[in-house]
Amino acid sequence: MLTNYPFDKIKSKSNFEDACNKLLNYHYEFSSIYRNYCDLINRPPKSASSVEEIPFLPISFFKSHKLKTFNSNSKIIFRSSGTSKQKKSQHFLKNKIAYEKSFLTCFELFYGDAKQYTVLALLPGYYERNDSSLIYMVKKLISKSNSNKSGFYLDNFYELYKNLQILDKKKEKIILIGVSFALVDFVDKYKLNLKNLVVIETGGMKGKRKEITRKKLHKILCDGFGVSSINSEYGMTELLSQAYSKKNGLFSCPPWMKVIIREIDDPLSLCKNGEAGGINIIDLANFESCPFIATDDIGKIHSSGKFRVLGRIDNSEIRGCNTIYF
Repeated sequence: MLTNYPFDKIKSKSNFEDACNKLLNYHYEFSSIYRNYCDLINRPPKSASSVEEIPFLPISFFKSHKLKTFNSNSKIIFRSSGTSKQKKSQHFLKNKIAYEKSFLTCFELFYGDAKQYTVLALLPGYYERNDSSLIYMVKKLISKSNSNKSGFYLDNFYELYKNLQILDKKKEKIILIGVSFALVDFVDKYKLNLKNLVVIETGGMKGKRKEITRKKLHKILCDGFGVSSINSEYGMTELLSQAYSKKNGLFSCPPWMKVIIREIDDPLSLCKNGEAGGINIIDLANFESCPFIATDDIGKIHSSGKFRVLGRIDNSEIRGCNTIYF
């Protein structure tokens, strides 16, 4: 059994492909759920001549099955958000090591060391839960920060407003991570013109506001905070890694993560370059659960190699982290 996997050491395409092949065979051997799925669709590991041909497990399996390749009890279980009537996804982890290694390394790749920032969080609806992977990640980033003003602000908008002004005046680097509806609520009350702020929206109005396009959301937030662009984070309970967008809703992955676009009406076939379809994700940090996931999101690959999230596949449940589209 794998107790650890050095996914963060992947630096090249050949490294990535070798790791995919190793984990494909590993999961076929040690995950009866994944093996049964591969056998059901008649796609054993030997049939995959490239990473694009790897069988991707429907994301709904995280709701209906206990996906894990280890026999011991899970020390951490992350659960998705949702209404009381919706069945929640569950992500079982042996320990916190892989997740922390993934999100800390990923954050550093895109933004540098967290200790150089004041990390502010506006995440109502998530903070109240003790099984949110997003809250776990942000708490750790806050703990890495050297600023005593780092922390969660919830609905304490006035204190956040004051601290943003104080920090910006001191020319301190600030990251504000927020769920979309709370960020919009904030700029409805306060208008700022900040020079040292990076805003990262996690997407989703969670029923608190009418859903809008990511383009419109970013315009509202740029005007409200006085910044030139808004960053976005693309992640979910079922993944241990995140993709980030610095502007225009175009997302980039860390080296151990890859997005592939499949045909919606024929999930085992791939779309041509530039065509919209279902988003398949390879996340090699998921070596304890399943690294190959067919999500319910629609997207397409940009000519730059980055990807854009366009919407949700019909009849799939609305998810708080993925309901804002460009």
